[in-house]
Amino acid sequence: MSAVIEVSGLVKNFGQTRALDGLDLKVEKGQVHGFLGPNGSGKSTTIRILLGLIRASGGEALLFGEDPWRNAVGLHRRLAYVPGDVNLWPNLTGGETIDMLGSLRGGLDPKRKQELVERFELDLTKKAAAYSKGNRQKVALIAALATDAELFIFDEPTSGLDPLKEAVFQDCVREIIGRGDTILLSSHILRQLEHLADTFTIIRRGATVETGTLHDLRQIARSAGRDPDSMSLEDLFLSIYRQ
Repeated sequence: MSAVIEVSGLVKNFGQTRALDGLDLKVEKGQVHGFLGPNGSGKSTTIRILLGLIRASGGEALLFGEDPWRNAVGLHRRLAYVPGDVNLWPNLTGGETIDMLGSLRGGLDPKRKQELVERFELDLTKKAAAYSKGNRQKVALIAALATDAELFIFDEPTSGLDPLKEAVFQDCVREIIGRGDTILLSSHILRQLEHLADTFTIIRRGATVETGTLHDLRQIARSAGRDPDSMSLEDLFLSIYRQ
């Protein structure tokens, strides 16, 4: 496998505040990689650097072997991003918004778009100003999932969705991986990550604490004198994070 995302010793300072402090992250092609950490740990800052929205203060971040700060436009044609807090143009309908978002990265697959609209049960005729948080999230998900992206970056993507639509999203994740594409998934819903992710990176205060498969995390917990065999990902996360 080849790495789609390679982050090494990443540092980001905001004035006197250090948001990232030597963070490492590696995501292999064809994997779902769970990105774990509490609020303020540096997950969103890392993602903003990967998207080329802000520049790192130090270290290295590469997408497909390229620097996202230097080649954001080219790399954005190969990726799709869904944030946890979606802001839309209030006077556009859902359908117009999806088409607008799709046009920013070269268009959407119309058949896939219609299929996703039906699966997420979204009314495309309503204006975005009338949408609930969950429906705004559906717009962003459909716009991303209807592309031919090779890399999907999801930052709390199911925020505001009901359990039925969470299940639809999980099915979509499995379909993406079935095509051989790659996902970086940041979520506080650890039971969701436990079922979807192949590998995990746990971060704390801007630095990597541990990385590996669920089996690897269990071995780390065992070496610390705990019995991890019946532990959920949430239990493992708390155990490792508090070491």
